[in-house]
Amino acid sequence: MLITTTETLEGYAIEEYLGIVTGETISGANVIRDIMATVTDYVGGRSGTYEEVLGDARQSTLAEISDRAQILGANGVIGISFDYETIGGRGAMILVSATGTAVRISKKSRQ
Repeated sequence: MLITTTETLEGYAIEEYLGIVTGETISGANVIRDIMATVTDYVGGRSGTYEEVLGDARQSTLAEISDRAQILGANGVIGISFDYETIGGRGAMILVSATGTAVRISKKSRQ
Protein backbone atom coordinates (compact mmCIF):
# COMPACT_ATOMS: atom_id res chain seq x y z
CA MET A 1 0.00 0.00 0.00
CA LEU A 2 1.48 3.34 -1.07
CA ILE A 3 0.41 6.27 1.09
CA THR A 4 1.27 9.90 0.39
CA THR A 5 0.29 13.45 1.23
CA THR A 6 0.56 14.40 -2.45
CA GLU A 7 -2.26 14.18 -4.99
CA THR A 8 -0.25 12.01 -7.39
CA LEU A 9 2.32 9.24 -7.20
CA GLU A 10 5.23 9.70 -9.56
CA GLY A 11 5.64 6.66 -11.79
CA TYR A 12 2.08 5.48 -11.16
CA ALA A 13 -1.21 6.05 -12.94
CA ILE A 14 -4.39 6.43 -10.92
CA GLU A 15 -6.81 3.93 -12.42
CA GLU A 16 -9.76 4.53 -10.10
CA TYR A 17 -10.76 6.76 -7.19
CA LEU A 18 -12.49 4.60 -4.59
CA GLY A 19 -13.55 7.13 -1.97
CA ILE A 20 -12.49 8.95 1.13
CA VAL A 21 -10.90 6.98 3.95
CA THR A 22 -10.37 8.20 7.51
CA GLY A 23 -8.56 7.07 10.60
CA GLU A 24 -8.63 8.26 14.17
CA THR A 25 -6.59 7.39 17.23
CA ILE A 26 -7.05 8.74 20.74
CA SER A 27 -4.11 8.25 23.07
CA GLY A 28 -4.06 9.06 26.74
CA ALA A 29 -0.96 10.28 28.48
CA ASN A 30 -0.40 8.75 31.90
CA VAL A 31 0.35 10.61 35.12
CA ILE A 32 4.12 10.08 34.90
CA ARG A 33 4.18 11.54 31.38
CA ASP A 34 2.08 14.49 32.57
CA ILE A 35 4.57 15.20 35.35
CA MET A 36 7.55 14.96 33.01
CA ALA A 37 5.83 17.22 30.46
CA THR A 38 5.12 19.78 33.19
CA VAL A 39 8.81 19.78 34.14
CA THR A 40 9.73 20.26 30.46
CA ASP A 41 7.27 23.19 30.29
CA TYR A 42 9.16 24.94 33.08
CA VAL A 43 12.74 24.16 32.09
CA GLY A 44 12.29 24.13 28.32
CA GLY A 45 13.24 21.56 25.74
CA ARG A 46 11.44 18.82 23.90
CA SER A 47 9.04 16.41 25.53
CA GLY A 48 10.21 13.02 24.32
CA THR A 49 7.41 11.27 26.20
CA TYR A 50 4.68 13.17 24.37
CA GLU A 51 6.54 12.90 21.06
CA GLU A 52 6.52 9.12 21.48
CA VAL A 53 2.78 9.06 22.20
CA LEU A 54 2.13 11.30 19.21
CA GLY A 55 4.29 9.19 16.88
CA ASP A 56 2.57 5.97 17.98
CA ALA A 57 -0.86 7.57 17.46
CA ARG A 58 0.11 8.77 13.99
CA GLN A 59 1.31 5.28 12.96
CA SER A 60 -1.87 3.71 14.33
CA THR A 61 -3.97 6.20 12.37
CA LEU A 62 -2.09 5.43 9.13
CA ALA A 63 -2.57 1.69 9.72
CA GLU A 64 -6.32 2.29 10.15
CA ILE A 65 -6.48 4.26 6.89
CA SER A 66 -4.56 1.54 5.08
CA ASP A 67 -6.93 -1.16 6.39
CA ARG A 68 -10.00 0.81 5.34
CA ALA A 69 -8.54 1.48 1.89
CA GLN A 70 -7.77 -2.22 1.37
CA ILE A 71 -11.39 -3.07 2.19
CA LEU A 72 -12.37 -0.80 -0.73
CA GLY A 73 -9.93 -2.62 -3.02
CA ALA A 74 -7.34 0.16 -3.03
CA ASN A 75 -3.60 -0.25 -3.28
CA GLY A 76 -2.84 3.40 -2.53
CA VAL A 77 -4.05 6.41 -0.57
CA ILE A 78 -3.32 9.93 -1.79
CA GLY A 79 -3.81 13.40 -0.34
CA ILE A 80 -3.37 12.35 3.31
CA SER A 81 -4.07 15.22 5.69
CA PHE A 82 -3.49 15.03 9.46
CA ASP A 83 -5.20 16.88 12.28
CA TYR A 84 -4.09 16.91 15.92
CA GLU A 85 -6.22 17.90 18.92
CA THR A 86 -6.07 17.61 22.68
CA ILE A 87 -9.27 16.42 24.30
CA GLY A 88 -10.57 15.62 27.75
CA GLY A 89 -11.10 17.72 30.83
CA ARG A 90 -7.39 18.37 31.37
CA GLY A 91 -6.41 18.04 27.73
CA ALA A 92 -4.59 14.85 28.72
CA MET A 93 -5.65 12.91 25.64
CA ILE A 94 -4.34 13.36 22.13
CA LEU A 95 -6.55 12.82 19.07
CA VAL A 96 -4.83 12.18 15.76
CA SER A 97 -7.14 12.02 12.76
CA ALA A 98 -6.30 11.69 9.10
CA THR A 99 -8.20 11.72 5.83
CA GLY A 100 -7.16 10.64 2.36
CA THR A 101 -8.50 9.30 -0.93
CA ALA A 102 -8.31 5.56 -1.58
CA VAL A 103 -7.16 4.81 -5.13
CA ARG A 104 -6.32 1.89 -7.35
CA ILE A 105 -2.99 2.58 -9.03
CA SER A 106 -0.79 0.85 -11.56
CA LYS A 107 2.88 1.28 -12.39
CA LYS A 108 3.43 3.37 -15.51
CA SER A 109 5.30 1.52 -18.21
CA ARG A 110 8.57 3.06 -19.38
CA GLN A 111 8.85 3.75 -23.07
